Amino acid sequence: MTGGLTDTYEVSRRRFLDAAESAGADVASHAHPLRGLDDEELAIDVATLGSPDAPSVLLIVSGTHGVEGFTGSALQHHWFEHHAAGLSDGLRTVLVHALNPHGFSWVRRVNEDNVDLNRNFVDWSQPPPANEDYGGIAQLLVPDAWDDDTQQATTVQLLAYADEVGFPRLQEVVSAGQYTHPTGVFYGGAGPTWSHRWLVEHLDALLGGADRLCILDLHTGLGPWGHGELISHEGGDAAGYRRGTAWWGDVRSMRDGESVSAPIDGDWLGAVESMCPDTDITAVALEFGTVDAVTVLQSLRADAVLHATGDPFADGAVQVRAQVRAAFADDDPAWFDAVATRFDDVVAAAMTHLIDPV
Repeated sequence: MTGGLTDTYEVSRRRFLDAAESAGADVASHAHPLRGLDDEELAIDVATLGSPDAPSVLLIVSGTHGVEGFTGSALQHHWFEHHAAGLSDGLRTVLVHALNPHGFSWVRRVNEDNVDLNRNFVDWSQPPPANEDYGGIAQLLVPDAWDDDTQQATTVQLLAYADEVGFPRLQEVVSAGQYTHPTGVFYGGAGPTWSHRWLVEHLDALLGGADRLCILDLHTGLGPWGHGELISHEGGDAAGYRRGTAWWGDVRSMRDGESVSAPIDGDWLGAVESMCPDTDITAVALEFGTVDAVTVLQSLRADAVLHATGDPFADGAVQVRAQVRAAFADDDPAWFDAVATRFDDVVAAAMTHLIDPV
């Protein structure tokens, strides 16, 4: 297979490493302490092309949300095939494969601690953000069982809650991030995770001495089928947001309520600026739509119930993993063609502006 999605993390990883080697990239692998679904080694793999002294860096990251790495990894492989040969001397490209390798392998959006990495980058010297309304629906979202009767009853009650408060408010309560229910959905954790600590430790090396940094964090699961929305963590008055709109045109601010994503706390793109305050950063999540929001949420609920039991190989586990993968990765070649075309346009614009900043 030369294009499209693979079936496992291990195959995706091998294809990424082979493509990086063929392109002549420098590769560093950082082993995760745990093993994968098939007892394979897990790692964050970093491939770098371009001069270490380049003033501009393009950072392309896959697998922040584990299972979304099937698409992110495929796009990184696509980058090696279609973009690696055309690098300018003034630009270094760094590809981080599987920021959350455990979730990628186990076909989960969250990590080994049931933590959503994009809710984990809060200031842990302070109490985490409160999401008081989550507690009122926590048992509905992740009930004690996942039989047909429980699914139907809890789903009906959640839809009734959506009718009462409005679907956007339900989305915000569910997905903004919560720090009180460790087996719940969109859990932000109780401290920095392994991937969080890795990024803090290695970001300077990824950046090098560059003055300008563009980050493309690859995601799936929100928005219309095959559409790639550029989501900024910044408000419309921020310099990074203004640069993004100048480069790409339509960038949606999560903070200003423009995006398919609800405003969230603890996303890693929002934390990067404090880690490298002297760098001009243009950072976006590139979010590709798959299926409707209810289907996505149902897959996450099923996954959370499965892992809350403590047995990821319990009856029905294979079906749950297939459900999660289907919600975040579409194997239709037409879908990947649309995704890759959008990715090409976004990458080309980023490379152009990084090489010749205005």
